Amino acid sequence: MANSNLPRRIIKETQRLLSEPAPGISASPSEENMRYFDVMIIGPSQSPYEGGVFKLELFLPEEYPMAPPKLGRICLDILKDKWSPALQIRTVLLSIQALLSAPNPDDPLSDNIAKHWKANEAEAVETAKEWTHLYANGP
Repeated sequence: MANSNLPRRIIKETQRLLSEPAPGISASPSEENMRYFDVMIIGPSQSPYEGGVFKLELFLPEEYPMAPPKLGRICLDILKDKWSPALQIRTVLLSIQALLSAPNPDDPLSDNIAKHWKANEAEAVETAKEWTHLYANGP
């Protein structure tokens, strides 16, 4: 991991992610661009997403850590208005894993899914389990 153009903080965070991975999370930097990570999060046990393998792409902008990592379309406050430079890549990934354990229908990506969740949570949980089985079933 010899990229002298990277800030020391990114190098240290990357080394920690590789040497001390959080349970159920793997994050590997790209060899071509050490600001780009391939992430896999295992669906937490006792959640609708249990057994699923969720693949994400994480990118650290030039402004990092003053700006949050880029992760696609995930509704998570620390990726928006609650970001702090004190947070790290590891914190973000653990927060996403926690979101899988306790989805928040009050801050949804999809209004339809949130309405379904609020109207009939048991049915919505079954749908989440089915979709996990169909679309998040391994590497």
